[in-house]
Amino acid sequence: MRAIFHLKTLTVAVAALSVASVASAAGLDRSGQDVTAFLQDGTYAETVYTYINADVTGHDNAVVRSNNENYVQGKKIDDIAESYDFFRYGVKTVINDTFSIGVLYDEPFGAAALYSGDNNFVSIDDADAIVAGGSGGDIPNVATLNGAIAQAKGALANPNIPDAAKPAIAEGLAQLEILKGAADTAGEATNVEVRSHSLTGILGMKFGQNKNFQVYGGPVAQRIEANVKLRGAAYGPASGYTANINPSQDYGWLAGASYSKPEIALKAALTYRSEIDHKTQIGESFDVGVGNSIEITTPKSVNLDFQTGVNATTLATAKVRWVPWDDFAITPPNYNEVSKALTGDDKGLDLVSYDDEQWVVELGLAKRLTPALAVTGNIGWDSGAGDPVTSLGPIEGYYSAGLGAKYNVTENWAVSAGGKYLWFGDAKGKTPTQDIVSNFEDNDGYLLGVKVSYQAQ
Repeated sequence: MRAIFHLKTLTVAVAALSVASVASAAGLDRSGQDVTAFLQDGTYAETVYTYINADVTGHDNAVVRSNNENYVQGKKIDDIAESYDFFRYGVKTVINDTFSIGVLYDEPFGAAALYSGDNNFVSIDDADAIVAGGSGGDIPNVATLNGAIAQAKGALANPNIPDAAKPAIAEGLAQLEILKGAADTAGEATNVEVRSHSLTGILGMKFGQNKNFQVYGGPVAQRIEANVKLRGAAYGPASGYTANINPSQDYGWLAGASYSKPEIALKAALTYRSEIDHKTQIGESFDVGVGNSIEITTPKSVNLDFQTGVNATTLATAKVRWVPWDDFAITPPNYNEVSKALTGDDKGLDLVSYDDEQWVVELGLAKRLTPALAVTGNIGWDSGAGDPVTSLGPIEGYYSAGLGAKYNVTENWAVSAGGKYLWFGDAKGKTPTQDIVSNFEDNDGYLLGVKVSYQAQ
């Protein structure tokens, strides 16, 4: 029956483009953690290259450190989104009619943003503007600040100083160290870079009278690292903060189930990926020369992949992805401790967190034009992870439209290529203190990708 449909060439042209997010469109989602390479028939291998370019511009808040209602459009913020590219690899082979194994590699999470120009996200030589959003004299020189810091530390260690006075001294010390950080970093711009790598091993087992059902699962090794700089009046007393999170590799797992009906080219798969707990070292500018440990938990996720034949030359596809970014946070220990003194809140602040969970939905059609050529089209929606959202990635999801093509060079080898246009949702940027510091509107981007694949039944 499957031969009647002639659907072998109707596989979605570029799988990487079908669910790929753009950095910070929702949380830190990047690759979409696609597993469709393992769901292909027979022996299969693919190499996918994806390039993403986004234009994310806006304005800062002329009323520094204010709420949403008091936002006043300020200075222009030039494009902060840095273009990036990544590869994805997948290989799968059949052991027998019951068991199959596979290995997948991708770069699941990431961010790349860099501010520039004359706005509240670039450090200036003005102490009052950094601390309180006003105007005043120059930041004291480093020697003066070092002397004041040493004096404050000495007072804290002095047994003759009443204990009742020491909290105020500690708060003053925190302010002095922040000012020193600002003095050291004057003229620098806010910047964030997050990189990750993931390697997944999968074992699948088919069952049922016609082997239509399959369960699969396996271990996941994940590596993550990050660098963050907060600069400018937008971050108030946190301007000058720098965090370098060392590379960390830890482990999680994947599990899923699928169903197929080859005579109508139907395939459906539901895949769950676990959270992965990372514990690594972090260097923070608020604690010069001293390293701390930090715990980061990358989020769990659920992917639904579906396809079915519509007629003898047409295939319909659907993809749904869910990620609970509202459970995710990056909380550097020293940043958190300093924030307690500055806010009076015993809980302190996260450096990065999100308010909402993420949903991604994509619908597509693939059309066979010749025995060797198929074309695809798809539309998509990404819910984003809240608005206002972190100023390190001020995008509230997107709508998308894409086109692609797949050409079977030989019976086993194929080349796919395609592109996708993205309309980003407007979003206001906020700091960890919940101050509204920017507004980004009418932004867009695009993806380009190419895939080389091999399949033998």
